[in-house]
Amino acid sequence: MVSVIGASLTEFGRRKDGSSFRDWAADAFESALSMSGLERSDIDLLACSSESDFFTFQLNPASVIAGDLGLTGAASMRVEGGGASGQLAVHSAVNAIRSGQAKRAAVVGFDPSASQLSAAAVKELYCLSFDAWTDGMTGTSSTVLYALSFQFFMETRGLDERHLAQVTIQNRDNALSNAKAHLGRRHSAQEIYASPIIASPYRRLHCSPLSDGAAAIILSERNSAPNQRRNAPRIVGIGASSDKPRLGARNAPGEFRSKTAAMKIACASAGLTPADIGLAEIYDAYAGAQLQAIEALGFTDDIICDLERDAFRPGGRLPVNLSGGLMGQGAPAGAIGVGQTANCALFLEGLHYSELQPASPPKYALADTHGGVCTTSAVTILGVGL
Repeated sequence: MVSVIGASLTEFGRRKDGSSFRDWAADAFESALSMSGLERSDIDLLACSSESDFFTFQLNPASVIAGDLGLTGAASMRVEGGGASGQLAVHSAVNAIRSGQAKRAAVVGFDPSASQLSAAAVKELYCLSFDAWTDGMTGTSSTVLYALSFQFFMETRGLDERHLAQVTIQNRDNALSNAKAHLGRRHSAQEIYASPIIASPYRRLHCSPLSDGAAAIILSERNSAPNQRRNAPRIVGIGASSDKPRLGARNAPGEFRSKTAAMKIACASAGLTPADIGLAEIYDAYAGAQLQAIEALGFTDDIICDLERDAFRPGGRLPVNLSGGLMGQGAPAGAIGVGQTANCALFLEGLHYSELQPASPPKYALADTHGGVCTTSAVTILGVGL
């Protein structure tokens, strides 16, 4: 098995201090390395995740980051899969260790999604992350495509604006206890209903922010690290899948079928079922996407009933996005998946902020990401006490 022996996130937000993604990557890595008890010379693989060269203005960032981190000589790679970039980088490092190509790896995700370009420029770039020919170059935005997908979903499940408000309120409220979160806020339902429509049914407060930041984890082959903590979480299952990039080409445009497929692969490799998962960090670029993901991952048979029972709140059957998720903690694209994995590891080991930490840490946690409107999906299952 592969153990997570170091985990760290920088603050997520809009950086105005003159620092760059290289500074944030170094900060996250140094903290994760210190937690691991390793030396730089112990790391033989660096996997970096960054969604867009337009954000960093740096082609081939992995070699530059390797130099910055003192990892010259280690194998280095950059992994990209839209919003799933960070989770796919985790998978690449896990597979390298499992195959014997590496014993100890650093995974570092980063992106200046907020400070490098104007919001209008970022919006235009995100349009091109779908099918640029049929969607992006027509002016169709990511919010419009996500909204269209959720319209199909909400109509068939009986969801309405109250359920979207519940997700926004919950995630931003969770983020209040996360000192590194971008948008820790208390919203009222009335405030959410009054915010401007961006693409029906999505209002401004249903959307995740553009954020800057970085996250890092250190992975090790089991028992190959000196003084490895006995309760270090292990990655027990990974899975990835894809769907047609254009919603109109899908049989069920409201369903996140690539996420369902990725979850089945991860559960099969771990020998688990969705019912075994006790905590989940889920990709919530929009409030409705969280609801679509919860169903696709197999966590509910009746989404409205479970929402009414507070199943996904802190203290519920399956706490979702205790960190605040993308909507609360923030969304520096390349750092999202790495940050989710780091959060899960910290929760399982009981090392997260005490206000966020479950009273009884679960045995298994799930990190979930996707790129496009769930076109590329990647999930990771972590376990502790194994």
